[in-house]
Amino acid sequence: MEREGGFESFLAPTSIIDSDHPDVAAFARMSVGHSVDPVERAVKLYLAVRDSIRYDPYTPFHLPEHYRASRVLKRGRGFCIPKASLLCACARSMGIPSRLGFANVRNHLATRQLLEFLGANLFVFHAFVELHLDGKWVKATPAFNRELCERHRVPPLEFDGHEDSVFQPYNLENQKYMEYEGFLGSYADVPVAEIVSAWEATYGKERVSGWIRQFSETDGRAGASFEKEEVLQT
Repeated sequence: MEREGGFESFLAPTSIIDSDHPDVAAFARMSVGHSVDPVERAVKLYLAVRDSIRYDPYTPFHLPEHYRASRVLKRGRGFCIPKASLLCACARSMGIPSRLGFANVRNHLATRQLLEFLGANLFVFHAFVELHLDGKWVKATPAFNRELCERHRVPPLEFDGHEDSVFQPYNLENQKYMEYEGFLGSYADVPVAEIVSAWEATYGKERVSGWIRQFSETDGRAGASFEKEEVLQT
């Protein structure tokens, strides 16, 4: 379901998906190299964002600037929505129509610390990117970098530009990994207020307010290292 705008809106920059920012454009150009084919470019952009931006669920989330593509690029870390915003911006800078898709996902291999942080293993408003290639929309999920996947015993999620790339249901030990519980729609921009509201409804207003207060008091640093946390089966 398309929530806003026409096809042009999936090529235009926004204040959050700032595909016209010089740093974003330079990163995209460097990532695609000499490739001219849109599919090949999309694959290279996907790999660049997947692996050069480290997955970190403990980053600020409550303001539009926290998802701004140029800021995500500079920070070098982010959870699924900031990383999707950056991939979306890079694709638009290369003339590839792109938009954000969202789903609720149950993570059966989260860490103990993240489960305690969230109070649940349900990830609300998990983000991926939809790229318009060869006349159709194709899903790409750049959330987890290669090193993180190896630690969690999950194959790095690949993307070929032709078929949807979404989370695997099982890891290498055939344990449950990711379970999609409902797709929420496609957006031309990051719906920040809607995301925060959905998180409050799922995790509780007091818990979300506590996250915001913590990030505000520590200048955006949560004091946790997701890459070193213990992986649990739930």
